[in-house]
Amino acid sequence: MEVILLERVEKLGQMGEVVRVKDGYARNFLLPRKKALRATAANKAVYEKQKAQLETQNLAKKGEAEKVAVKMAGLSVTLLRQAGDSGQLFGSVSARDIAEGVTAAGFTISRQQIALTAPIKTIGVYSVSAALHPEVSVEVKVNVARSEAEAEKQVAAESLLDEGVTLEGEDAEAGEEAGEEEKA
Repeated sequence: MEVILLERVEKLGQMGEVVRVKDGYARNFLLPRKKALRATAANKAVYEKQKAQLETQNLAKKGEAEKVAVKMAGLSVTLLRQAGDSGQLFGSVSARDIAEGVTAAGFTISRQQIALTAPIKTIGVYSVSAALHPEVSVEVKVNVARSEAEAEKQVAAESLLDEGVTLEGEDAEAGEEAGEEEKA
């Protein structure tokens, strides 16, 4: 089925393009969400009449999303979950949990805007993409930990790794210092 895109759709095309998609994708996703119109002669004429209006609406939404993205830059969300000794979570962290954490931080976002390929099942710090607009996305750091203290340790370790400091070297130096103290 051929459709006219009313907004940019990732991995498909830009606004105004006529693209060929599978019937089910068009009927179940693009058409109900008002992301496309069927590519008939009548709809092409309707699109041409509304083209300027759609483009201005898109630019306004994009500008608003960019402002929010600037505010959200560097956002870190801490999620506390129960986990075993090996760091394996009892359950998982899904896009819904991340969206709730971002909303609690003061930004309105839905779970559909979170790009998470698979649920998070271990503790640690993860970088997750949030699509605020089809053309604007922002990275959100998600810190999954057992407690607040552990979350702070993970953030500290992450910042050390970003600076290029190795934890092994620090452990070796601490071991040498302890060995020197025993000799004295």
